[in-house]
Amino acid sequence: MEKYKDEIMKRGSVVFLWLLIGCLPLNALAQQQQLAGDSLVLSNPQLRVVVNLNTGTVSYRFSSGTILENTIAYVDDLKQGMLLSSSFTKHSVTTDKIKDPLGKGVCLNLVHESDNQSVSLVQYITVYENSLFVLATAEARSANGSTVETRNISPVTILPQQKGRLRIPGNQAIFTDYPFDNDNWVDVIARKWPENERSVTGTSYELASAYDETSKSGFVIGSILHDFWKTGIIYGTGIAPNTIDSLIVYGGAATRDIPGLPDSYGGKDGTHDVMPHGTQQGASVYAPLVYLSASPDVRNDLLAFGNTLKKVNGYSEWKKPAPFYWNSFGVEGVLGYEKVMMPGDMAKIVDYIHSLPNFNSSTQPVLSIDSYDQNIYSTEVLKSIGRYGKKKGQLMGFYFIPFSLWTWKTHINESKLTGTEHMLRDVVLLDDKGNYVPYKDGDWGAFPIDPTHPYTRDFIIGQLQKAKAIDAKFIKIDFLSAGALESARRYDPQVRSGIQAYNYGMKMLRQLVDSIMGPDIFITQAISPLFPNQYAHTRFLSTDVHSHLRNDLPGFPHYGSTAASMISATNFWWTQGTLWPYTNMDVVVMKRFQKHKELNEQDVKVRLLSMIVMGSIMGDGSDFRDKLAAGRGRLFLNNKDVCDLFSKPRAFTPLRFPVGNRQDQQLSYYLPGDTLMLAAFNFDLSKTFTETFRQSDLGWGNSTYKLVDILTGKETGMIRNGQAGVTITVPPGDAVLFRLVSAE
Repeated sequence: MEKYKDEIMKRGSVVFLWLLIGCLPLNALAQQQQLAGDSLVLSNPQLRVVVNLNTGTVSYRFSSGTILENTIAYVDDLKQGMLLSSSFTKHSVTTDKIKDPLGKGVCLNLVHESDNQSVSLVQYITVYENSLFVLATAEARSANGSTVETRNISPVTILPQQKGRLRIPGNQAIFTDYPFDNDNWVDVIARKWPENERSVTGTSYELASAYDETSKSGFVIGSILHDFWKTGIIYGTGIAPNTIDSLIVYGGAATRDIPGLPDSYGGKDGTHDVMPHGTQQGASVYAPLVYLSASPDVRNDLLAFGNTLKKVNGYSEWKKPAPFYWNSFGVEGVLGYEKVMMPGDMAKIVDYIHSLPNFNSSTQPVLSIDSYDQNIYSTEVLKSIGRYGKKKGQLMGFYFIPFSLWTWKTHINESKLTGTEHMLRDVVLLDDKGNYVPYKDGDWGAFPIDPTHPYTRDFIIGQLQKAKAIDAKFIKIDFLSAGALESARRYDPQVRSGIQAYNYGMKMLRQLVDSIMGPDIFITQAISPLFPNQYAHTRFLSTDVHSHLRNDLPGFPHYGSTAASMISATNFWWTQGTLWPYTNMDVVVMKRFQKHKELNEQDVKVRLLSMIVMGSIMGDGSDFRDKLAAGRGRLFLNNKDVCDLFSKPRAFTPLRFPVGNRQDQQLSYYLPGDTLMLAAFNFDLSKTFTETFRQSDLGWGNSTYKLVDILTGKETGMIRNGQAGVTITVPPGDAVLFRLVSAE
């Protein structure tokens, strides 16, 4: 156990230490421990962990009815090969009483060893008093002082040959598969299983969940720490209803994009690596720390997972009003091709924003200019915009890409890191053949740079000094996934994996922001891995959103629609208030995104309501020099009720989750609280959506209420005292948002 403590401290994961090792004597425990024959049972009122000391398998049985039977752990050691916990000949167990920031509990230490094996495997399973969740990890340790090395280790695995299975209550299960990051417009995919009497298989990253479509009873499994491993969750459902035959939760996921597959089904939803995951090595190596919970309502499991991450990893609080911002990217130019990333007459945009009193009522709006790190504009140009904006009560925003550089591929050897005298070739990530690792590959592409390199630090310092020079109070950082790519070269040899390098870089970036610019700088992440999350105040829930209604509309891009963004964002509603103070649904545009087809007013309305319902900060990307865009801006962005909601963003709770990524989703939500709100979205263009909201689900009081439309302020319906439910009808391609106002 001391070796385990020492290794954890060397890796800097102090939080891991108090979660799994910080054992203190306690007088009483809610858990019960029973030894019956070859089994040890550790339980609380919500769950039972059953260890079979004959086979070395572990079963998790939750009071909600979800079961994981005969799970194992494993390590794939580079020298010893694959070692399953069930393949060892001896299995023994001890328990430690613990007390840590998550509560009081018992840590079960299950040791697997064989006399002829130089590596032993230890599972650590922590059960807390009256908690719905279990924490699990595994350690592979050397018995003779030799080095253990792996890029594939699992604390929880279900295999058919071990008679393993996972089952949830009900008859129509939905498995939710999460992408590694929010790049390439990939969707979070909820999949029915079995599907057409076939097994449903795939890989989710860092998190997976499942629930019964009728009851919503289900489970959540996800990684808690994100300082070394990219965690993959490989699943196979079999053909029995609500049963999973195989589930492998492992550290070491590193997957290529596969052009032949659909983007969201293996094509582009992985880690984008061309190199294998880096290895962890030492006298002991450790699996990801995994959170596992199951309850009668999977939404509670997701919220509890988010709150656990908040307690363990920390959280970037924001005590000022939520920002409102205008971003230039929606107006002109893309990534500097045209060397134009904002209108030439920015003063007209500034004047227009100043003319909206409600938009200016809760905070000073931010002017955020994209692609500044490509030297398209000088600091003096942005300073002049900032000076004029300041006269109108506005602040400046700043954009840059910390861990990659856009350039011509043929110029890499001669290019310098922007704003420095350092050569780009010295800091670009390399594969095992000495080639540049691609990120956004192409003649004009983005090339990943090493977050651990001092040249990268110099580049980031230079960018932040520019941000300080224009007195920016808002930073948008983009294309962060580049920093998490696996590489054969790192400046710091102690950093052995892509996510370890990314975590190093994000921590450094946040420290530099605080020291150079001050602690009151709002940070939003655009394209980025979901985890680690604690270094920013918000993150895009999907890739850029262009405000058209659906991906399949003629004349519009086949990506970036409101419907597509809601497919992913609905599955991340729980992140608002747990991972970040707010979410970010990107900007709404009032007429058109860049040079795309013109939007109609209803599409703009649906887009705006989607941002409110997902707890997003207010962002706009419209060209307000245009008369139609300006008129719609006054209608939507100067609406007092709309601005009030954006001043204190709160994500609504889903009543209906999206299934698959069809564009005709019909979705409904509610916001609990003193003033209950209801929302419904109908992305079907031919069918009306009729939704019934029930008092038993939403919990409105025994009173009479008026349904008031948020946008118009008009009463559109009534809930009588004692009424069990209210039915709302949404026309095709439309959305509604109502507030319940007491009529008594």
